[in-house]
Amino acid sequence: MVLYRLVPVVLSSVLCLAFAETPKAQPSSDDTAVLAEVDGIRITAAEFNRRKPQALFQAQQAVYDAKKKALETLVDDVLLEREARKESVTVEELLKRHIEPAIGKEPSDEVLRVYYEGVDSTEPFETAKDKIREYIRQRRIVKAKTAYVQSLRNQAQITYRLDPPRAEISLAGTPIRGAKNAPVTLVEFADFECPYCQIIHPDLTKLQAELGDKVAFAFKDLPLPSHTHAQKAAEAAHCAGAQGKYWEFHDRLFEKKQYEVANLKAAARELQLNGEAFDKCLDSGAQAAFVRTSLNEAQALTIPGTPAFFVNGRFVSGPASYEGLKNAIQEELARAASAPTTGMLRK
Repeated sequence: MVLYRLVPVVLSSVLCLAFAETPKAQPSSDDTAVLAEVDGIRITAAEFNRRKPQALFQAQQAVYDAKKKALETLVDDVLLEREARKESVTVEELLKRHIEPAIGKEPSDEVLRVYYEGVDSTEPFETAKDKIREYIRQRRIVKAKTAYVQSLRNQAQITYRLDPPRAEISLAGTPIRGAKNAPVTLVEFADFECPYCQIIHPDLTKLQAELGDKVAFAFKDLPLPSHTHAQKAAEAAHCAGAQGKYWEFHDRLFEKKQYEVANLKAAARELQLNGEAFDKCLDSGAQAAFVRTSLNEAQALTIPGTPAFFVNGRFVSGPASYEGLKNAIQEELARAASAPTTGMLRK
């Protein structure tokens, strides 16, 4: 799934409070390090982190992703080396022993010709077929090696202790569904018009039904400039929230996908809201500033697109999926079980 890209816009910066509260630590030498001076006024690392908490988040995330990828490769190396010792062979011999049988017979010229016809090439078939054959062989080797290494992983007990960076996200005034004291909070930055946000919505409903009070779901607005009705749709949901029906309106927007102002007003009446009060709220832009606050926060975090998810402040990289979100939640539940004093919400 390709993320919808956020078009850069000029936004005022917003400083937000953390939602994951941990016991205060004593200042370290890193905290007291002076990063800059302005006419004798010292700016320490602690001051920088306090006033610009999100400035380096994506850089930290990139470093974490690179470390995690390298660590996973190292884990695979360790598994292969251990298995090679068991079989008294080198790693190269081990791979040949277990991968070669899975490669299968070389493709016939008929198969190669079918592949060739699907490739945009001016090279004659007779010249290209050996290259195609080798390409197919290498693809099979990669698949066979991946499957073999995964089988070794399945037999091993692997625990990663590489801590991911955690974003500081404000939940002040943010709609939250589920137990507010849940050990895990999933924060979604989304746009009601975004097709990928619409696709993931049923999966979030499924996760809520499965996990119950273990997870609190928070929704933060990130209306993209490319979606002409997204801003008003977000405002409308908060206007409904002012009458106690935020989530009912939120769910209806994703299910009906009708975002014209007239549709928004009709939806309010279908949900038996006070129509006059709703219309006044929507027409006056009473909730516009709150929506912009969420948008500014997303900009400060340099969120690449929608939907974007944070599980206890931890950014869930890659395309959003039911499996990816559930895995991240389960990891955080395990972490919360081993450290029950962490992960509290702070508004």
